[in-house]
Amino acid sequence: MPTIVQEKTAQAIQILQEKDIDLWLTFVRETSAGGDPVLPLIYGHDLTWQSALIFTRSGSRIAIVGAFEAETVRRLQAYDEIIPYHTGIRQPLLEILDRLAPRQIAINYSRNDTLADGLPHGLYQVLLGYLQGTPHANRLVSAEGIVAALRGRKTPSEIERIKAAIRTTEEIYAQVFDYAKPGMSEQQIGQFMHLQLDQRRLLPAWDRPHCPIVNAGADSPVGHVGPSEIVLKPGQILHIDFGVIQDDYASDIQRLAYTLRPGETSAPAPVQHGFETAVKAIQSAVAALRPGVPGKDIDAIARNIVTAAGYPEFMHALGHQLGRLAHDGAGLLGPLWEKYGDTPNYLVEPGQVYTIEPSLEVPGYGVIGIEEDVLVTQDGAVFLSQPQTELILIH
Repeated sequence: MPTIVQEKTAQAIQILQEKDIDLWLTFVRETSAGGDPVLPLIYGHDLTWQSALIFTRSGSRIAIVGAFEAETVRRLQAYDEIIPYHTGIRQPLLEILDRLAPRQIAINYSRNDTLADGLPHGLYQVLLGYLQGTPHANRLVSAEGIVAALRGRKTPSEIERIKAAIRTTEEIYAQVFDYAKPGMSEQQIGQFMHLQLDQRRLLPAWDRPHCPIVNAGADSPVGHVGPSEIVLKPGQILHIDFGVIQDDYASDIQRLAYTLRPGETSAPAPVQHGFETAVKAIQSAVAALRPGVPGKDIDAIARNIVTAAGYPEFMHALGHQLGRLAHDGAGLLGPLWEKYGDTPNYLVEPGQVYTIEPSLEVPGYGVIGIEEDVLVTQDGAVFLSQPQTELILIH
């Protein structure tokens, strides 16, 4: 069975052919100090000295690496030409470029996509120095579209790993809502969830102090912030945002509960209305999510449902891509706000996995936030998480 690196390096050739780009160059050095985000997909290890991973539209997969790393490349069985060097990469790199004579050389810089912006400025200057005086210096273009496609179009193996991470997350959620009771602090609930991670030997989907995010009631600060000493009380919403990294792939799910007051058997009308609004926004967005649609259009559908129900618009994107990271770069289901650059204009593609996460606040009760993980297919989108359509009640 092919490894992820073998699948993704083969996929890279298909993407170059589709986009009619002759050559894609990933140029790195000492990646343990902060490597190119695409490296786990096309190599899977750290590289020490300056290294060039080259893919061509005609199907070549070439690795120019320090001699001490050549055997690691061979064991990947993902590159058909391995060129080791001892004292410097300039000569073998120029020889390969002269031999291939590409019209364009796509390199990893991007104004819009963090995960396609893996070539540091200093190393870019080094590369320019190597290319100076050659025709290749004027052929450099952004690899933004290549990286976005490679990262976004999940292979079957990647999808299975994401599904497994989602199943584990849902198991942990089931345990935490059995555990959570009035009188517990946000921190206690968060510690319980950390215990579930530790027992499974898993990592959180983002930095541990802030994963999970736990909000108990209206006074809990909303955002990228860890659990506090605020205590869950009857009559409050309990909102949790949580995900795991399992087998290198992430989940990202939000769930919602209401803590019943004495004598209550259901949530009060304002809470129920807010919950139903969020569910409607999610279901409507997923129904419209299909290949070829700009992400901004999907965001607008959910955003308009929330505002039409009488709530202020949520001040974040409706959804982001999910993969090796909880926020996996490239296209965004979001509005055309300055902070998102051009990513809301990217077209939805088959194989992409998105979160769908509208939010709103119910005054006096807390934040309403539900988040589902969905897969885009040729025919539309399907839920990977089991969508929450009923409010959880805590007694």
